[in-house]
Order: sequence, then C-alpha cells, then structure tokens
Amino acid sequence: MGECDDEDWLLLKPKEPLPSQCCASGCKPCVFDIYERELDKWKRARAKGDIDLLTGKREAPMKSDDVLLNPECFSAFQLESLKKLTEAASLYRFRVPIGVHLKLSLGQHLVLRGTVDGLEVQRAYTPVNRVNAEGYFEVLIKLYEDGLMSQYIKTWKVGDVIDWRRPFGGFPYKPNKYGHLLMFVSGTGIAPMLSIIQSITDNEEDETFVTLTGCFRTYEDIYMKSLLQEQSLYWNVKTFYVLSKEETLENLPWSYREKTHLGRLNLEVIKTLVNSCRKAPFALVCGSVTFNQDVLNYLRSAGLDEDSCFMF
Repeated sequence: MGECDDEDWLLLKPKEPLPSQCCASGCKPCVFDIYERELDKWKRARAKGDIDLLTGKREAPMKSDDVLLNPECFSAFQLESLKKLTEAASLYRFRVPIGVHLKLSLGQHLVLRGTVDGLEVQRAYTPVNRVNAEGYFEVLIKLYEDGLMSQYIKTWKVGDVIDWRRPFGGFPYKPNKYGHLLMFVSGTGIAPMLSIIQSITDNEEDETFVTLTGCFRTYEDIYMKSLLQEQSLYWNVKTFYVLSKEETLENLPWSYREKTHLGRLNLEVIKTLVNSCRKAPFALVCGSVTFNQDVLNYLRSAGLDEDSCFMF
C-alpha cells in the first residue's frame, strides 16, 4: 500500500479542466466527466490512504488494439502527409500503427489535443476516409486566423506526432434502411458525409439513393472535388452545389453548371430537391449552428418532420 502525506496528496489531486479543453461536441465522456471521475477516485484513494487505488497499479493492462477505444486516453499518431485543398483548408493524413485499429463507425469524429502558449485546447474533427481504411486516417481541417487550435495546427510538419482521442458521435446507418438520403452540408461539414457515401457505393447490395448538396462560397472553395466527382459516377449518387459568392456559371467547368445554384440555399431549392427524391427522403445536415437550424426549418416547410432528419 502506498503512503503519502497531506502535501503529496494535494499534489496528486486532479486539476479541473479549463473551458478551452472542452471540444464542445457533446463527447461522452467529456473532459469534465473524466475530471469528476478522477476526482472521485482521488477522494476514495485519499480516504483509504492507498495511493495504488489512484495510480491504477491493480488494473489490467490495456491491449494495443484497444488504445482508441478508451475515451479517457489520447494516442499519438504520426503525421504522414498534408495536402492543401484551398487557401485555408488542407487534408491531413496520419499513420495508424500496426496492431491498432480505429474501429470507426460512420460519421464519427476524433478529438485532437494541442497546446498554445501553455494552454491546452481540444477540438473534434471527422475522418473523411473509408471506415475500414488500413494503415491511416485522414482529416479535413480549415484553419482560422484567430483560432487557438489553428495556431497549433499551423506548426505541424510531416513526421510530427499528434495526440488524438477515441471516436464519438456518428450516424447509426444500416444498408437500405433509408430510401433516399438527402445530405446538406456547409464547408467542412462535408466530412462526415464522405464515409457514409463511400460505405454505400462500396456495398453492391446497398441501393440507397444519395443526393449531396454542398454549400460553399465559390467553386474553388469546394472541398474534396476529386472524391465527390468519383462518387457521383455511381448510379445512385448525385451531387449539387450552392455557391454564395460565385458571380456566374460561366466561371465553372461544364460538368458543374447544370448542378449548381448561385446564391444561398433557400426554401425553393430545398423543395425542389425533396420533390426530386425517388424514394422517401431522410435528411442529414452538417454545418454551423445557424446553417443547421435554417436547413431544418426549410425541411419542415418542405414536408419533412424531425423524425426524418439527423443533425451532426
């Protein structure tokens, strides 16, 4: 049994997380949930005067393939490559060690941990690769001039080791569960949709129709163009774009002109998309809080109820 005096116990007391350490994505458990559990464990260990209860020496060791399954642990992954997609956004690929499987579900996100000027920050990002990808995972990240996490990410170099925590969230999808998936995304909100679309097109027996509507400022701002073009070649997948700052369709390649609306997403556009569905539509929405609420209101006006919508 380990022994400590009062000063030692105070040094071992868990520190309450700062607000910046919460990624605000509804993770379960949240860093504050983990803190409460650690604090409770500390109190019990101190009451019994047994430091082994605090250090966990009596617990079974974690298996290598369970690393990311523990929501309380961060795991280190090496940055393998980065590809700039737009002026502010890039695709980052991380190497997954041998013996470690991410075991992602569709649309799940990982939590990134970084430190800026001594302050720890955490943010959630959704891998865009197929959920069964081996040896790597990729995340689409847009950098913001004043963003704390962006300041940290700007320092990354290929070969750096970065901390990520287990997946959360996701969309409980099953093949052929829905007749027609209507996806509405804004900016990097496209990320969770990509693994879902690829899961559908990879399964020859999944006959779900998909229409992805991507809202961006201009044609140049559309993320993952090559992948979207590739997926739209499948018989059951269509892509449609709403470009708020593009002045004329003549600036676009011919293949985009017939599937692009200039301006903002509105009720008329959504009604047209809903009415064009070959089967009963189910909507997936991912963007800013304002975008999500606007789309939800439009969908209600178009005849879809909340049971036919899922918000990431």
